[in-house]
Amino acid sequence: MDTTFFAHETAVIDEDCEIGNDTKVWHFSHIMSGCKIGRNCNIGQNVVISPEVVLGDNVKVQNNVSIYTGVICEDDVFLGPSMVFTNVINPRSAVNRRGQYSRTLVKKGASIGANATIVCGHDIGRFAFIGAGAVVTKEVPDYALVVGNPAKQTGWMSEYGHRLKFDKKGIAECLESKEKYKLEEGKVSKIQ
Repeated sequence: MDTTFFAHETAVIDEDCEIGNDTKVWHFSHIMSGCKIGRNCNIGQNVVISPEVVLGDNVKVQNNVSIYTGVICEDDVFLGPSMVFTNVINPRSAVNRRGQYSRTLVKKGASIGANATIVCGHDIGRFAFIGAGAVVTKEVPDYALVVGNPAKQTGWMSEYGHRLKFDKKGIAECLESKEKYKLEEGKVSKIQ
């Protein structure tokens, strides 16, 4: 393998993992077999990445995160401290459900806040923003802001992470980037 990444001496990286250039794996983290981790990722302290998880480029995983088999994160995803994914909808200790894992796709640019839980089988849209402590139990649209337990949509976010305020024509401008967005038929898109 011709990649250069950093792994702290206490990290455990199983065989058959692909880890991209300039990725950093910090203290006490465990990367399990069959994982594919992109370039320029940061895997914080005490993170578990289960077999066959896929992380795109520039994914930031904060401390104490659990990413279980069935999860795919596209580029530029942020996973906040102590958030967790599930991968079985009806777990029981005495019932082996390996091979029945549900897939969860976290699309490009999405952010998931500290201590949030993503119940498996529910995709997170592009640039969506999941508030701290939220429990996601259904699909989250692109650019949506969701909070609470169960998570409910309370607004829309820009690609820079600012709440969007739409005028009567359904147009909003990001406070930081000045990019414009359109709200139409319950969906948000960036105006090119």
